[in-house]
This record gives sequence, structure tokens and C-alpha cells, in this order.
Amino acid sequence: MTEAYEGVLWDIGGVIVELESIREGYAEFVGAFAREHGLDPERALEAWKGELGDYFAGTEGSEYRPAREGYVRATESLLADPPAVEAWWPRFREVAAANVRPKPGAVDVIEALDDAGVYLGVLSDVDTEEALNMFEAFGIRERFDHVTTSEEVGYRKPDGRMFETAKERLRSAGVDPARTLMVGDRYRHDVEGAREAGLVPVGYGTDAHGPAAEYEIRDLRELLDVVGVPGGADGD
Repeated sequence: MTEAYEGVLWDIGGVIVELESIREGYAEFVGAFAREHGLDPERALEAWKGELGDYFAGTEGSEYRPAREGYVRATESLLADPPAVEAWWPRFREVAAANVRPKPGAVDVIEALDDAGVYLGVLSDVDTEEALNMFEAFGIRERFDHVTTSEEVGYRKPDGRMFETAKERLRSAGVDPARTLMVGDRYRHDVEGAREAGLVPVGYGTDAHGPAAEYEIRDLRELLDVVGVPGGADGD
């Protein structure tokens, strides 16, 4: 491993996790819920997504709204007399876990970095429980030294409070933020936000490429080449 970088911070959605797999989980759950209650599955899904979208649209500035509350509101909106959350929430989680898929190479790269002694953290706009459940499904929950979420901090990237929380945890572990990579798929939130915070930005995917990115990658295995860990995109 090169001495240039000590740590890697990861975004989750669109980086570790395939976003489409999350949407597929929503569709499966809502479809089953609709059929159970005599609703048209297609119309129910459209209504559910619309309610969820309205919930998140009500967010002010970089304030974070917990996704779980949005899922509850969207599901309860489908019925005049909805069942208690406890009656369907376990099924929601079960379906989500069964559908969620990692991005190509994500698990292998995380395992390789961890095995090489690289400090691994998460910096993502998600609910904490949702993040941990995804990692549990992929078998990588114990690979991360810390998980910083917007639910915990109360704000979304690129709000500086998100980055400062992660940097404090890096420093507490003896890791220099200036020698820590931040991997994200959104240019303003992840790449520019990381640059402004003094981290080293890695833009994953063309939507995250731009002048603020220190590195631009299209395959997560390229990250191993950046850090100097065998098994990268060059086939070391």
C-alpha cells in the first residue's frame, strides 16, 4: 500500500449500492401490500412514490428528513385506515434486504482495502439503520471503522457539518483527513463538498467528474490503483 493515502470515505447510494435495486425493493413491497389490501399495484406504486417525493421535497436547505418516516407516510397514504407500522415494517425491511445489490466491484474493493489496513469510513445521506442493514446484506458491516449518516448529523451533504463530523472521527483514529479519499457519485454534494472540507475527492461516474475531482474513475477497482493495493483495474 502506498503511503500517500491513509483512509477512504464512501458514499452509499450509487457508489456501494445499486440505486435501481433499492427501487426494485420498493416496487415489490408496495405491490404485495397493494394486493393484500385490494388495491391496484401499479396505481398504488405511483401514489406511494408521489407521496415519498412530496415528503422529501419539503426539506429546507440541507436539513435531513429520515427516510423511514417517508416510507411510513407513503405506505399509510394508500389506505384510509392503514395497519399499524409494526404490522408491515418487518416485511418492508425483509424485501429491501432481499433486493438490494452492490455496485460491481464494491464489495471486493472494500474487502481488499480493509485487508490492506486502509481506514474505511462512510459519509452518506441515509438513515443509519438503513445503511447498516445494507452492509449486513453484503457481509461488509464490520469492514468500516465508522459510519457517518445524515440522520445522525441532521444535515445532508455538502453541508460542512457532515464533513466535519467525519473528519473528527478520522482524527480520533489518527488518520489525516488530507490523506483521505472521499468517493462519491454526485459532483456538488460529494466531490466539491469533499474538496471544500480538505479531503481528497474521487468522482465515481461521469456525473461526478469535473475540475474539483482529484481522481475520476468509472470502475471501483480503479480505487485500488489510486491507493496502491493489488487487485486494481490494471489486474495487479
